[in-house]
Amino acid sequence: MANRRRPVVALRSAVKRLRQAPKWRGRKLGPPKWVTARGPVARFRRGRREAAAAATLPVGQHRYERPVVLQSADGRFEIRITRDPSDIDEAQELRYRVFYEQMDAVPSDEIRGTRRDADAFDSICDHILVRDMTRDPGDRVVGTYRMLRYDVAQSHGGFYSADEYDLSPILNKAEDQRGLCELGRSSVHVDYRNNATIQLLWRGLAQYFAANETTRMIGCASFAGTDPAVHALPLSYLYHFHLAPESVRVQALPERFASMNLMAKKDIDPRQALRQMPPLIKAYLRLGATLGDGAVIDHQFHTTDIFITVEMATVPQKYHAHFEREAALRA
Repeated sequence: MANRRRPVVALRSAVKRLRQAPKWRGRKLGPPKWVTARGPVARFRRGRREAAAAATLPVGQHRYERPVVLQSADGRFEIRITRDPSDIDEAQELRYRVFYEQMDAVPSDEIRGTRRDADAFDSICDHILVRDMTRDPGDRVVGTYRMLRYDVAQSHGGFYSADEYDLSPILNKAEDQRGLCELGRSSVHVDYRNNATIQLLWRGLAQYFAANETTRMIGCASFAGTDPAVHALPLSYLYHFHLAPESVRVQALPERFASMNLMAKKDIDPRQALRQMPPLIKAYLRLGATLGDGAVIDHQFHTTDIFITVEMATVPQKYHAHFEREAALRA
């Protein structure tokens, strides 16, 4: 598509949905219709009761034990919000192909043997899968994300990114904790790296964020390679122009800290810096993302990581109507 900004509008749409939730409207709101609207009205009403009951279940047992399924308007693509083990296995297979076969990640013996990118967080996270239903069964997953909510993270040892960053400036803000959601393991099939696939992934995220009243999205994004100096211009641009406010600014752990301040602010050409920025990071910036201080070298995945925060209530709204036209889905 000609419009390079289209991928960012899906998360902007989430803000519109969130502002209609109880926190902003001051009155009770049932679960969004997409959660259970695959059948008649009676099924939807039953789904509302089940969603309310799910709030009392132990952590990790909630509505996504039964996958939520959305379809593109033409029926070709399917979005699944899921915790089903078979779905997770398919996501891990795609991640293996992307990270270990097409990029420079270094697999352990176990990962090489199973040909799956897997870790202990997969079983506690929710996952989004985009499937192309015209492909052969077993090879339909073309995009995936995984999400880790605050309450689940706190009951299972914390967030994935805590291995790289001190998250206490965010976690200590009690009023924001329950709205935290960590994103990770974003992967797109090599033949589907286009705006349309990203729109589908982020439409799934918008639905997920609305259902869970997400107020802040956090997670790591990456530059290719393990030498920050190669990315001196974009890293320095991020440091000088996009650091989070000090009160909520996380910092790379001391033993893993690599400075992002590699160039003087006066020497930075913002346009050139943005041209050198990975597309996903540019998309997050358009959403109003702010950065933690310090990069982290990830030798397993052969990347230089940065920490990103997006405050959902401050995401610009100018793409809402455009997104609804371009990425209409049916449940």
